[in-house]
Amino acid sequence: MTEEEEEELESLRTICSYLRSNTLHRKCTARDIQLELRDLNVCGRVGTLHFIRFQTADVTPFLAAVQEKTISKLHGMICATGGGAYKFENDFRMMAGVELAKLDELECLIRGLLYLDSVGFNGKQECYYFENPTDTQRCVKRPCCLENPFPMLLVNIGSGVSVLAVYSEKKYKRLTGTSLGGGTFLGLCCLLTGCETFEEALEMASKGDGNNVDKLVKDIYGGDYQRFSLQGSTVASSFGHMMSKEKRDSISKEDLARATLVTITNNIGSIARMCAVNEKIDRVVFVGNFLRINTLSMKLLAYAMDFWSKGQLKALFLEHEGYFGAVGAFLELVKLSENS
Repeated sequence: MTEEEEEELESLRTICSYLRSNTLHRKCTARDIQLELRDLNVCGRVGTLHFIRFQTADVTPFLAAVQEKTISKLHGMICATGGGAYKFENDFRMMAGVELAKLDELECLIRGLLYLDSVGFNGKQECYYFENPTDTQRCVKRPCCLENPFPMLLVNIGSGVSVLAVYSEKKYKRLTGTSLGGGTFLGLCCLLTGCETFEEALEMASKGDGNNVDKLVKDIYGGDYQRFSLQGSTVASSFGHMMSKEKRDSISKEDLARATLVTITNNIGSIARMCAVNEKIDRVVFVGNFLRINTLSMKLLAYAMDFWSKGQLKALFLEHEGYFGAVGAFLELVKLSENS
């Protein structure tokens, strides 16, 4: 073994040790151990695919860690996607000695999704849905295969939302989007409740009652609006009760967090349903970091798709919600390495 090969091997050992340690949790990044893919064969290389995330605000300490662990000695180039690939390109070059190969965000998203669904999740299905979503007592998570996935409506929920009609891995179009996404949920929760993190906002929402904040159909009609099959429990006006000082004085921060979550989720579901109907697509797949540890929103989306379509639309979800773009970029990096 040459001296150069020994240095590369030592760098690999350092990085592997770092990935498996708890050091990550004490710094700027978090490792989603429950999502790692074991014994994965990628172009003849077998190993574990790790999933690590950090907030945009922590990009500087992350780059310091990249430099410290000498990753640049192994790869002078990293495939990257999304807005950060452009915004932080110079930071990667100056701080970590790494060049970024900038890839199309939506192309990477679709490629990563199809790949992870094809390899599965450590012997299980990557995709799942909620059975009996309109019955809270009988609603259960069920595995699902995305065999013959096209066409599909792909709803990517991050800080904002993009809705794609996907006809093949290479043929797709962005139909529309909305600025009201996960960033809106967290931003409003920080303002309304004083929370600091996404996890804290979701915890508060899980304990609240949005009906104390939202005006329902029954608050207007005294019951169901039968002509249009609107149940009395349907939200007629998000935050509609907040016009009343008496109501404002009686609500909790948890109620506000729950109402905010319902407002954002219902808006996304409504847009997704209209796009699916317009494009005549009955497979709707929801992905994105907004859905991380967010079973409340997933069940709301499943309910909305099923109820308003009279069972014609099914909401599908994936275990690696917000990592598909990164996986798509990783696959391109492996492809480039094989060809070099």
